[in-house]
Amino acid sequence: MQKIIKIKNLDCAGCAAELQEELQKIEGLSEVSVEFVTQRVRFCCDSEKAFEKAIYEISHFEEVEIADENVPRKKERHLKEILSIAVAVALFLPALVLQLCGGNEWISFGLYLGAFAAAGWSVFWSVCKNVGKTFRGGFHVGFLFDENLLMLVAAAGAFALRESLEGGIVMILYQIGELLQSVAVGSSRGAITKLMSLKSDTAIRISGDTQEEISPEALVAGDVVLVRKGDKLPADCRLLEGETEIDTKSLTGESYLRAVRAGEEMLAGCVNAGGAVQAEVLRPASESAVAKILELVENSASQKAKPEKFITKFARIYTPVVVLIALIVAIVPPLFTGYHFAPWIKTALNFLVISCPCALIISVPLTYFSGVGSLARCGVLAKGAVYLDALAGVKVAAFDKTGTLTEGKFTIVKANGDERVPVLAASAEKCSSHPLAQAFADVEAPRAESCEELAGRGLKAVVNGKEVLVGGMRLMKENGISCEENETANLVVYVAEAGQYLGNVEIGDCVRTEAAEALHALKKAGVEQIAVLTGDTKERAAASLAGLSVDEICAELLPEEKSQAANRLKARGKLLYAGDGINDTPVMTASDVSFAMGGLGSDAAIEASDFVLASDNLNAIPKAIRGARKTRKIVAENIAFSIAVKVALMVLSLFGFIPLWAAVLGDTGVMLLAVLNSMRMRAKIK
Repeated sequence: MQKIIKIKNLDCAGCAAELQEELQKIEGLSEVSVEFVTQRVRFCCDSEKAFEKAIYEISHFEEVEIADENVPRKKERHLKEILSIAVAVALFLPALVLQLCGGNEWISFGLYLGAFAAAGWSVFWSVCKNVGKTFRGGFHVGFLFDENLLMLVAAAGAFALRESLEGGIVMILYQIGELLQSVAVGSSRGAITKLMSLKSDTAIRISGDTQEEISPEALVAGDVVLVRKGDKLPADCRLLEGETEIDTKSLTGESYLRAVRAGEEMLAGCVNAGGAVQAEVLRPASESAVAKILELVENSASQKAKPEKFITKFARIYTPVVVLIALIVAIVPPLFTGYHFAPWIKTALNFLVISCPCALIISVPLTYFSGVGSLARCGVLAKGAVYLDALAGVKVAAFDKTGTLTEGKFTIVKANGDERVPVLAASAEKCSSHPLAQAFADVEAPRAESCEELAGRGLKAVVNGKEVLVGGMRLMKENGISCEENETANLVVYVAEAGQYLGNVEIGDCVRTEAAEALHALKKAGVEQIAVLTGDTKERAAASLAGLSVDEICAELLPEEKSQAANRLKARGKLLYAGDGINDTPVMTASDVSFAMGGLGSDAAIEASDFVLASDNLNAIPKAIRGARKTRKIVAENIAFSIAVKVALMVLSLFGFIPLWAAVLGDTGVMLLAVLNSMRMRAKIK
């Protein structure tokens, strides 16, 4: 059973890794993930006892608390940290003036020590708790060697070497850096939680002549709601009468008004820009487009990308190694240079401070999380950071035709042959869940006595005691029905009764208005080839897709043949596939990265995909690719920059060119620059 626990006061990515390691030791827990940015813990547990142990461990770890989901989270004020820094600075400045003026050395030493205590008490307390955890149930070196220990050793070492000024300023600079880091991370986290504003707080339900203001969660399919001008739609609805305009910016990222007429669907989260209208609820609020956005964005942090996993493992090994190197630097060289330990100890302290891996373990997951949030604001829901990396490398794109590149809204254009053809076709289609069946919804016809759906071919039904075949040309040929193929750009459904061909129905389906622009944008985004996988004939598909930037049409494919076609396309480069139906799920599984149409798509397709288009707008796909590539670029920049600067500073520190305060400033500066660089992902994707 999967559990998701909301927490608060988890202060750093290193602490998140430690808590995750502790929870993984509990028998009965699996798939443990502690997410620093989203402040969530998720795991699967096989017993109530394991769950209780997990709750105990979480609530007794550092300052972590279980968050009450019913109480809004207060904005972080950081008053405690600011007060500690203020007191430390108030003690440090007089000590500095006294030292520069040649005043009493012991008074300045006491003031520096007071500044160190004011700024560093929380660091000292964290180290003490880490020591206890290190020896609890064995020896866990990873708990001991973190940035708190590095800074405490560096500052205490400076005081021991009579470098009081450096000892005081080290801790003040470190705490200022931690505060700025916390503010930056909180800002990014706040930008993501703004997505919660997509949800409507109330809904006005109409029952007869009465109106009742209720929570959107209380709405069920079939309820009628009043949506006034400026109101957010509380659930996915269908306009009952009249017409209005809705602002779709919350789902698409683009501020434009869409005209809606009676009978058309409106997605939750959009704002009614017209007059007051009445709408019928199609799905509960928990199944709306907004609910999908919030759930996928919040859950995405558990699917970590390879760089995130690498940095977490790297930090656990890296920190003990640099501590060992620092010990060697402090002890070995003095043995060969007249036993002058003081300068080498100072060099070792500088090395320790600079080596802190905060810049990497904070900025990398923060960048991915911000990337997921940026895509969500464009109407693209990513199921995890790991899929952003896959999307960034896409070279080939493949699309399902019906319902993806086309509107998927079918209407009867023309009936040919016997006058009973539309009625017989409608009798069979009323038993089908295929999108084509909606074209026959308004045709009055008795329901078939029995019906068998033949994947990729059509339907075999019994109507008025006779066998009726309704489907494509392939179905006719397989059953020995002699008929001529109808040469038209429309979809054609052939009908036969008792082995005799009766005629056909032409069904129209328009290409999406944004399809041409979206495919052109994909080419500009670096996609080298675009293919269409369809069960339709090549001639009909080519006619209906005329004018689109399509390089290849793979036609007359059965569902199982679509997977084979996808595997052939994958040989040319990393493959993206977009589809909307249940028959697209095998292709989605076979592709490197997949998109499902969130509004029209089936639940199976949405479940199988890596990304969901919340508003079914194809223009969001090239935006998602650009966003994924930007995310990967920023992650690479942060990793390269942090390692390069760290290595340079560490080498300089070994030769004694960097004072201790500059080492702290360098470490804090690298971390802040990396975090600020990651916040570039919050900008709008163009």
